Amino acid sequence: MKSMSSATTSSHTIYESDNDQDYSMDAMSSAKTTHNLHKSVLVIGSGAAGLVTAQTLINDGFTNVHVFSKDSQPGGVWEHNKVYSGVFINNLYGDYRFSSMEMPRHPSRDPKSTRLSAEDMQFYFEKFTDTYLRDRISFETEVLNIRRPKPPFDSDPLNWVVKYRKRGMREAFRERGFHRIVLCTGGCHKPRIPPAFSPSAVHESGFLGPVLHSSEFRAKLDSIFSAVQPSDNHRSLHSNVPRIDPYLPSNNSSADDHAGGDGKGVVVVIGGGKSAQDIAAYLANEGHHRNVCMIYEKTDAFIASTSQLSDRIRRSRLLGVLSPHSELRTPLERFLHKTWLGGKTVRSIFEMASDYSFKAFQIPPDSPLRLCQNPFWSLRVNDEVCRRGNSFHVLVNEGQIHIEAPARAVGFGKDGRSVVLSDGKIVRADAVVLATGYESSWTDLFDLQTINQVGLGKYPPQYVPLDSYDEEWKKYTSLRDPPPAPPANQMWMSCIYRGIVPARNLFKRDLAINGAVFSTNNGYVFETSAHWISSYFLEDSFLEIPASIKDAVQSTERTSAWLRKRYPDMLHWTNESHSSDIQFWSWPQYTDDLLRDMGLRYGKARTGGNALTWLFKPIEVEVIKDLSKERAALRMQSA
Repeated sequence: MKSMSSATTSSHTIYESDNDQDYSMDAMSSAKTTHNLHKSVLVIGSGAAGLVTAQTLINDGFTNVHVFSKDSQPGGVWEHNKVYSGVFINNLYGDYRFSSMEMPRHPSRDPKSTRLSAEDMQFYFEKFTDTYLRDRISFETEVLNIRRPKPPFDSDPLNWVVKYRKRGMREAFRERGFHRIVLCTGGCHKPRIPPAFSPSAVHESGFLGPVLHSSEFRAKLDSIFSAVQPSDNHRSLHSNVPRIDPYLPSNNSSADDHAGGDGKGVVVVIGGGKSAQDIAAYLANEGHHRNVCMIYEKTDAFIASTSQLSDRIRRSRLLGVLSPHSELRTPLERFLHKTWLGGKTVRSIFEMASDYSFKAFQIPPDSPLRLCQNPFWSLRVNDEVCRRGNSFHVLVNEGQIHIEAPARAVGFGKDGRSVVLSDGKIVRADAVVLATGYESSWTDLFDLQTINQVGLGKYPPQYVPLDSYDEEWKKYTSLRDPPPAPPANQMWMSCIYRGIVPARNLFKRDLAINGAVFSTNNGYVFETSAHWISSYFLEDSFLEIPASIKDAVQSTERTSAWLRKRYPDMLHWTNESHSSDIQFWSWPQYTDDLLRDMGLRYGKARTGGNALTWLFKPIEVEVIKDLSKERAALRMQSA
């Protein structure tokens, strides 16, 4: 690859290229493969998807792989500066990992605990990076813009110019050329802040306390602790404690007339998702004992039991088969989703699981915790495994977290120490945490013209009417009586083929995405996707992709139509960079599709089991450990 240094356009613009070839290319099958291995690849992001993508590319022989990360350490949402104690992931210990590395035990981990914590994840990704990607990641390097280069091109044209800024760098920015890019920026990068709680709204209202997004919670804990002192109503696991006062001023009084039950102030958490629950529980429980009020219209659904469920339920294909999929490939799936008895059985199982979860946590019928999503129709479902004495739901039951629901916060009060709800109620607030979700991370990386050229946005149908696929899934009895869909769902969700490649850009083979498919088994999905991306960049002849752009776009339109059918009330809540495809319960079927695309073993042929046991066979990540070797063998056969 030739240097682009002659293309410098200003004193702050430096085009760079590298020719480091420190990995061997033994047994490469063709000149085309060797040529592709020399192409420079930039992986943007050092979260789980970015790390396994970079490792896979390097293992496959790519000689010029770089990772840019805005963070100072690896881990993404579990990066060192974002993690705080008491947060548990929706997995058991050891479930969320990659095939090349077992999960090492965190030094402070309780050996009796089976839950996977955020600190475990942070520790794992740091060890993974140190083992496989040392000196490959440029930390504290923020990508500002990605664009196509302008002519003239050299004999080996670069496909992308990346503008970036490194913390502490003298230049305002630099620009560097790359042949290929993998977006691993995820959907938890750019905070979504309602206009009523924006920095300008805070300033205009005269609110006196800190207002921060949940993404800043760990970094700005001290500001909350300064504004809200520990409560005298702290809980004890060994005694019965009184429920805290609601500390809600009446409509005719000011917040100064009420002191949060004990004069120590109140933290208001706006939102009902997992981040909101984790933050509220941390403040109320983890040794700090702040008064906490949580405001939401609906909270996340959850699954739990009185004891830990077997891996034959938790990690098998069972939940994937019980959840309807766009392709019903087995007789059992067709029975469950296309017959009256099967549809009743599926819905009953989800309803019983939800009811049993409420009973496991002893949640009363009139509790605001029952104002939650329906676990069958929703993507907002948490795995609580089994009852813990200091969990969010227990704290709410005991009155240590006050809930205002169903309610919506609409702005700040006039006294500078309160939040106003949509019904006019005033809630005391000395600090506010906005657990209000995230926007797409792609809009800051590309200008609108590039987004539309590549096909990263949301688009109306191009080839078929909106209702063209309705007849295909009309006979799904398990999908009868769905929740109402908001008008926003009438826009196509995305135009990303397999959730990995923008359909319009399919044959350029210079852009891919990992980490944007919404699933409940990220480790397995991200690693399988990384191999698909590697074969795509290598132009492996055995990788099956659509024959034309039209075919690719039509495939994404069908997928989007299915998602509107499957999750009618959810698509307005997601963002593009976190929902290029949604394979929530159905991740086994999705990864089977990726393996089938690559001409590899899939289904029970890979994960094990026979005609009687395949449904309950736990799926281990080790079954995809040798995908690089399997793909190399196919490459040699096709040479």
